[in-house]
Amino acid sequence: MALNEEPLVVLVDREDREIGLAPKTEAHQKALLHRAFSVFVFNGVGELLLQQRSPDKYHSGGLWTNTCCSHPLPGEDIHDAAHRRLVEEMGMDCPLESPFWFIYQTEFENGLSEHELDHVFLGNSDGPFRIDPSEVAAALWISLAELEAWMERRPQDFTFWFKHIYPRCAEFLHNRPSTMVL
Repeated sequence: MALNEEPLVVLVDREDREIGLAPKTEAHQKALLHRAFSVFVFNGVGELLLQQRSPDKYHSGGLWTNTCCSHPLPGEDIHDAAHRRLVEEMGMDCPLESPFWFIYQTEFENGLSEHELDHVFLGNSDGPFRIDPSEVAAALWISLAELEAWMERRPQDFTFWFKHIYPRCAEFLHNRPSTMVL
């Protein structure tokens, strides 16, 4: 990709079959369904690593969300993309598994939208992490009880997709087989 060339996202149908490519901005302007991923990293005591998005992000700047999220590059395996972005945004990596995906859509005040088929990845690490300040304003480990109280008290502090995904992750973690390590 040339220095000034806009990144492309992978357009998909509702079954996650690739149907084309589009510039990232166009996909977010026209609400085109595209592939994405969200990573949730937990430490050994069950705390979740949250990030606060950089205030300079094209949407949802300054809001708190899952450990990292992004889009795979054209031709890039979704698992490889999740690891790549975890290293780029948070300066860490760990084994990841993707137990589910879902589709969501929302519009933002700036005229952009998200219409994503989002693969959810879960992993374990006790850190350390090193944030990329161009992507992440802050990060913290938080217990699920503290997180849920915060979300109840101040839902406006969190990204739309995080509020949508988190209950599904919590349910999955509560019901996962005891043989699954997380």
